[in-house]
Amino acid sequence: MKRRIVIQAGRVEVKAELGDTSASDKIYAALPIEGRARTWGEEIYFEIPVAASLDESAREVVDPGDLGYWPTGRAFCIFFGPTPASRGSEIRPASAVSIVGKVQGDLSPLKTVNDGDRVRLFVEG
Repeated sequence: MKRRIVIQAGRVEVKAELGDTSASDKIYAALPIEGRARTWGEEIYFEIPVAASLDESAREVVDPGDLGYWPTGRAFCIFFGPTPASRGSEIRPASAVSIVGKVQGDLSPLKTVNDGDRVRLFVEG
């Protein structure tokens, strides 16, 4: 079953799909979630009320559009380009994240999100 969500960040709205992992299950169960954006290079992240460990999807380098859960900061992460930890054009989180989903469509509007912008995650529809 596909679990489609909407991510609103500042004036940006993108659609995404959550995967089938224990962390994504916990995130989906906690929706709707709201927080304040933090940016780190071309990553948006914010603390969420979910506690999960790294799982079999955990990676230290991610792909554009990947959604991650970062256990260290109990944070939901949206990756759309290089971060300060990246080497070259790779996308490298601060430390390993569990991959919980993927943004669908154009990632470029995410570049307009600023620190402190309101972020909401909710079920599409």
